[in-house]
Amino acid sequence: MPIFRDPGEAVGPVLQAIADPVRQRVVTLLGTRPFRAGELATATGMSAPAMSKHLKVLLEAGVVADSRGEADARVRVFRLRPQSIAAVQAWLDQLQTHWDEQLASFQRHVSNMEADS
Repeated sequence: MPIFRDPGEAVGPVLQAIADPVRQRVVTLLGTRPFRAGELATATGMSAPAMSKHLKVLLEAGVVADSRGEADARVRVFRLRPQSIAAVQAWLDQLQTHWDEQLASFQRHVSNMEADS
């Protein structure tokens, strides 16, 4: 019987996408408000083509979503998709629970050994 529930297909791609420091910075920025791609490029000191590649990875992993402005359909606005990060948090919570249980079991074992001495 597996110890952990399968985190599903969402966690792996999200972890891979946010493993890059530039993409971590983008996620941090998008946690404050939506940004246009050009604003993200400027904020991270990257070229527009380089930022476009990073945004593509984040889009494909489901970490961010984009929308087009009503006034100008060419302008894409990116926003964070919190549910993708929530899936990672749920998986981490599961790991934490497992290790808390393991530690408690070890503490009981040590206490029983001391009591038997």
